[in-house]
Parts: sequence; structure tokens; C-alpha cells
Amino acid sequence: MTDLHEALRDDVRMLGASLGETIKSDLGEGFLDKIELVRQLAKKGRTDEQPEHEQLLQALRELSEDDVLPLARAFNQFLNLANIAEEHHRVRRQREEMDVCTADSICTLFAQLRKKGFSPQQVAEALSKTRIDLVLTAHPTEVNRRTLIQKYDDITQCLQLKDRGDPDAGHRLDELISQIWHTDEIRKQRPTPVDEAKWGFAVIENSLWTAVPKFLRRLDAQLNETLGERLPLECSPIRFASWMGGDRDGNPNVTAQVTEEVLLLSRWMAADLYLSDVDALRAELSMHQASKELRERVGEGAEPYRKLLGEVRERLEATKLWVENQLDGQPGDSLAVYLNDEELLEPLLLCHRSLQQCGMEIIAESALEDIIRRIACFGLTLVKLDIRQSSDRHAAVFEELSQFYGLGSYNGWSEEGRQSFLLKELQSRRPLLPNDWQPSAEVQEVIDTCRVVANAEQSALGSYVISMASQPSDVLAVILLLREMGIGHNMRVVPLFETLSDLDNARDCINALLSVDWYKAYTGGHQEVMIGYSDSSKDAGQLAAAWGQFKAQESLTQLCRDHGVHLTLFHGRGGTVGRGGGPSHTAILAQPPGSVDHSLRLTEQGEMIRFKYGIPDLAVRNLELCTGAVLQATLDPAPGPETSWRQQIESMAQCGLREYRAIVREDPMFVPYFRAATPEQELAKLPLGSRPAKRRQDGGVESLRAIPWIFAWTQIRLMLPAWLGTDKALAEAMEERSAGLVRQMYQQWPFFRATIDMLEMVLAKSDRNLSAYYDERLVSQELRILGSSLRSRLGDIIQLINEVKQQEGLLQESPVIRQSIDVRNPYIDPLHFLQAELLNRDRNQPDQRLEQALMVTMAGISAGLRNTG
Repeated sequence: MTDLHEALRDDVRMLGASLGETIKSDLGEGFLDKIELVRQLAKKGRTDEQPEHEQLLQALRELSEDDVLPLARAFNQFLNLANIAEEHHRVRRQREEMDVCTADSICTLFAQLRKKGFSPQQVAEALSKTRIDLVLTAHPTEVNRRTLIQKYDDITQCLQLKDRGDPDAGHRLDELISQIWHTDEIRKQRPTPVDEAKWGFAVIENSLWTAVPKFLRRLDAQLNETLGERLPLECSPIRFASWMGGDRDGNPNVTAQVTEEVLLLSRWMAADLYLSDVDALRAELSMHQASKELRERVGEGAEPYRKLLGEVRERLEATKLWVENQLDGQPGDSLAVYLNDEELLEPLLLCHRSLQQCGMEIIAESALEDIIRRIACFGLTLVKLDIRQSSDRHAAVFEELSQFYGLGSYNGWSEEGRQSFLLKELQSRRPLLPNDWQPSAEVQEVIDTCRVVANAEQSALGSYVISMASQPSDVLAVILLLREMGIGHNMRVVPLFETLSDLDNARDCINALLSVDWYKAYTGGHQEVMIGYSDSSKDAGQLAAAWGQFKAQESLTQLCRDHGVHLTLFHGRGGTVGRGGGPSHTAILAQPPGSVDHSLRLTEQGEMIRFKYGIPDLAVRNLELCTGAVLQATLDPAPGPETSWRQQIESMAQCGLREYRAIVREDPMFVPYFRAATPEQELAKLPLGSRPAKRRQDGGVESLRAIPWIFAWTQIRLMLPAWLGTDKALAEAMEERSAGLVRQMYQQWPFFRATIDMLEMVLAKSDRNLSAYYDERLVSQELRILGSSLRSRLGDIIQLINEVKQQEGLLQESPVIRQSIDVRNPYIDPLHFLQAELLNRDRNQPDQRLEQALMVTMAGISAGLRNTG
């Protein structure tokens, strides 16, 4: 087995020792000895040929009520520190490879495309036309408090300083670890949607603001070195959008007022960041030589660049003040406010041209270009805010209106009747909403939201996403409401297809829409469609959902091509495999050929935002991987599946669907078992995200959101959403003399390979022994039959994956990941055993101390496994 790098081991050992000293100082050496005993027994239980945890369990049973919480906190914090060390080590290794074209570097891709016959101009033009939106979304199971995340970021910076030989870094690390130990891990109150938005802004300020110009500079340099082409200064293939403060689907806490506040805060943050940049730039641009164009603008002063940038500074200050007045509900003078990106860019580009004309190219190419590239990516609004709402909320507006006007029931009309009504109103010049109408509070909220959207700057808005969209009228209804509120542009209105039946119906829905002449003209030749991963997997099982998503994208791609409309697919992926998770670049390259045509939108959720973009160097790497994958999928996509592969996967998907639903929907023991074996019910008590865990508080499993659904199964290490149904489908395929075909599909079809590889990664984190212990402590005898059956099936799917990949054990080709999981397990095991015990006690006799410890075990397990939902 490959050893973990010595430098990483040293960092983990150092951080662990510091944590140990902090705990000893707080609780005494005796308590530290208890922690060490538990760690040693957990490690012994993992190294024995036959795992035996009885000694560990006995040690945990001997803990007093007051010892349970600090013990759980100790293992939780160690796992968080180990994560930090791993992320830092990844950055360290990337820096070593910074100037080397590795196999997955974008410079290697440029060279490969050149060899395949693409001219340098073709590659450069494709890159310039590439438009990737990374859409930051809040995470309902984000377990770490923002204050701790900030301290974790500070530890990362200290590790970087330590690598450079800073003598004070060690003391600062001890100080930060002590601060973390003496800070509660679990927040006392749920974050508000505005809190979540501010957290997203903080990721941009602390990491992406540095990463983006660095990424674009590298991209330009590699394009130039490899192909002799340049990336235009005002071009950014990647931009950022957000759902934080805009996603109201199932979240009553996201109101029109919240959306308005978040739009303003985003604009304020952008102005503030640019203001800091301009101040720093003014300090540097002290030179006097300037072009005639610049002199004509500022006159004959001694420092022309500083004078022009002073004017920029004044307008940024005015913009901030105007936003502050708006937030306070006061009118403000908007005359000097920056209204669009071009106004901010113009003086900066003037400075850039002047410096180049005067022979100061090296000065033009430094901090000034960084600001220009930031504007290309972030604009004046930092992120573009998407709005998401369920189709039934829009229909409710027209239901009440039709009743008010005495037209009957809108919801009772046929689809043709609704379309006819909406199109007629869209082309009418009179107002639709009567002055004396008093709608319900729910309908008024929808109208207020549309008013906020209509009044916002176009550059501040992304897409209006409609969940549970199934008919053209769902889209037309939103356009009519926005028009009625006075919107001045054709906002992208995007149907979201979530369930398997929705995905199967997606082509017919979009075809019906594009067949409406008025609507096709409205699109301006560009149709966006969102593909939901979370709910389709929860509805149909992972394999059937993945194949349904693939087929929907194929059919939509061909349909839009037939209509002469450019299609952008918006992938609503989560962090876990059960929600379409896994490496983004791998998933992009696995999409149907032609479906990635220069453009792509992709959700990045909660904890994955931190893991992928929380550190500038990691962010640069992930931005490069994503851009390279979209460029490759655009110019040189993998071929589509062969007929025999398509027939095989269709058969497997149908089998997987039957088997998944036979358990989840039809087995009467399933829901009681799920509620008993997992911490699903306790999860609802945790003050995690701003959104409720359920869409309906009185609903069952079907109303549970996909994220907590997966979170619950992950906590007990059964990982059921990732593999249930796939196990039987794969077994059937491997038994029917088609094992060779399945292996061929794995070797030659990127979609199937990505599906199997991501499943393998999740299965490597599963643990049948731990799941069995949850059953032993929490599940009745009659329900344990189902648990035992599921664990047997888990063992079968692990064996089948190994057979498909023709290997002896999981992650044989990824020894570093395999060892990372193995090293963490002894630190996660005590948290699992504690959690099962705490769930048992809390369900029989609730105790506030136990509930706090229970929350910490959930946080620790999530940290150890590097994902929640």
C-alpha cells in the first residue's frame, strides 16, 4: 500500500498533538488518557482480522454523562484538523506541479486538441465562447459554524507559513486550536437565508477573489505557450451565480424582502472589494507618462493614472453609500452610482491602453489586469442571483385571479386553455392585476417576489427556475407575472425536471414550448433546461435516475438542434453520488455528445464549495479542471453509446427501478426501519440550514428532502441511496452471459465508467458492521430482518463492483484515497458507537446534554467521511 506522504503525516501528528495539549490543559491528563484509550481500542478493532469492538464499547459505556460530549468533540475536532492537513497537502503537491503539464492539465488538453486537427484559432475561439456558471447553493446539512470555518481557514494559512519557515506559525496554530476547542461546534440557532448568502460572499472574498485572476492568468499563459493564442482580457469562461437568498422552493424563510436584501448586499460587497483593489492600484500607478487619450481625459496633472482612478474610487464609494441607503429604506442619490460593468471597465481599460502605448507593458499586466479579469468574472454584482419557485405557487396566483374575474378555475382548465389565456394576456396592453383585488398571503408573496425581480438590474439576475415544471403553461405563467411587474428584459425562465417521469417527459414539454411562436421569439434562440439529480435518484434509485438523466439530455440536445435553438443544460448536482456528485470534470466528460456546447450551468453546494473553492490554490485547480472538461466536451466529445450498450443499460435501469421501488415504496417495513435505524428524526432538530428538512412537516419519507435523506443513511454507513437497485441490476447483467459486455461498457463508455467509479468511492466508505450495531441498539427484532437483508445486498454490490473492474478490493487503483479512508476509520468508529448509544438514550429519556453530544457525533462523522448530503 502506498504510504501517505511524510509531510502530511507530520502535519496531522502536529495538529493532533496540539489538540491533545489543549484538551489536557482544559480537562486534565486523566481525560486525555481516556481519549487515547478509546483511540487505541478503535484502531485495534480495525486492525484485527476479525473486527472486534467489545473492548471499545465497554470503554464507551463507562463514560459518564458529562464525559460523552467532550469525547465526541475531541474526535470531531481531530477529524476536522485532519481534513485541513489533507487540503493543505493537496495544495502543496499542486504547487510542486504548477509549472508542469500533467495528464489532466489544460495545457495538455490544448496540445491534444491541436494533434486532433483543431487549429489554435478554433481552440481559442471555443474557449472565448465558453460560458460556465457555477451556482453556489446553501446546504441544509452544513454542520460547521461559520466562525469555525474561518478559524479552519486561518489554520490553513498557518500551515502555509510554517512551510515557509515562519517561526511564529507554531504558536499561532496552538492558539487557533485552543480557540476552536473552546468554541461550540453546533450553532444555537438556524442560519437565516441572509446568513447563508453572507457565507457565500465570504468564500468569494476569502478565496475566489484571489483565485479567479490567478486562474485566468494561468489559462492565458498556457494558451499562449501551447498554441500561441491569447485569452481576451474581458473574457472569463467561468462566472458565479447563487441560489442563496433566491431559492424559495420549500423554504418559507426566503421572502421577497430577503431576496431584495441579498441582491443589495451582493452589490455592496462587490463595490467594497473593487474599492480595496482600486486603492491598492492607485498606490502603484504613480507614473506620469500617459497616452494622449488619457491626457485628454484627465488633463495635464503629474499623476494621471491616480487622478482617473480617484474618480473611479469616488463612484465606488457612491455606489456603496447608495446601497446602504437602500438597505436602510432611505432614498439615495444614484447619479454617481455604477450601473453596469462597462462603466467600471472603461477607465481601467483606458489605463491599460495608456500603459501599453507608453512601453510599460509589465505594469499593465500586473494588478490592473487582475482587476479587469475580476470584473469579467464577477461584474458589479459579485454573483448573479437565481430565483427558484415551485410551479404550483405560480398556478395559485392565476387560480385566485380567475376566480376573482369569474372565469372559473384556472387549475381546472386544460393545458390548451391555460396556454391560450396566458398567451393572450402576454400580448395584451392592459394590466392583468386589478386594483381592488386582495390575494391570499401566499399569492401576495409570489407577486412581491416577481416585483423585486422585475426591479432588479438585469446584470444582477441569473435564471428563474421552476421546480416541478411539466407543461408549457408553467413557464408562460412566470413570464406573464414578471411582465406584469414591469421587467425590462427577457429573463431566462428555466423548467426543472426532477423525477424520473419528469425527465422522461422533458422532451415533449420543451418541444411544446418551442412550438409556441411567441415563446420561441422570447428565448432569442437560447433555451436553458435544468436537470435535477437529487429527487430523481430518491424517486427511482441511482442507476435508473442516471440513465434517465442521460436520455433526457440526449433528446433535449437533438430537439433544440432541430428547432435551431442553443441549449444550455443546468445540472442540479449535489456533493454525494446519490445526488449526482463526484468529480465535476469526470461528470462533464460523461455527458451525451453534443449536450455540452460551449455552455453549462452547475450547482456547487455547501460543503463542496469549501472543499473545492475554499483555498485559492485548490480553487484554481478546480476551475481549470472544469473549464478543460467543458472545452473538451464541446470540441472533442466522447462518442455516444453503442446499440448493445444502450440495450444493456436500459435493461439494467428497468431492473434497478423495480428493485429500488420494491423496497422503498412497497416494503411495509422500510419506513419504520429507516426511522428507527437512522438519525433521520433527530436531524430535524439540528439548527443546520435555513430550509426545513421536509417539504411538508406532516409528510413521510416521500416528503423528505433528498439531502437529509442521504445524510441519514450516510451517518449509519449503509449508503443505501447510492446502490439500492443497482445491486440487483448489476447481478442480473453479470449472470446473463453479458459480463464481458458490462466490462466493455466500463472500459469504453465514460458515462458508465463514471457511474461505476463514483459508486465504488461511496461503497468504500460503507461499513456493514457499524450498520449492524445501529440495528442492535435501535431497531426492533422484527425490523432487523430488513436491515440484515440490506447489509447482505451491500456485500453483494461490493463484490460485483470488484468483478466489473476485475480487482481484488475497492479503490485498488486509488490507493491514496483508500488509505485516507482507512486512516480515518479508527477516529470515526467511536463517534458511530457513541451516536447509536446516544440515539437509544435520547429516544427513551431525552437529555439536553445527550442531544448536544449527538449533534457533535453527526458533525464528526460528516467531517470524517468528507460528505453529508
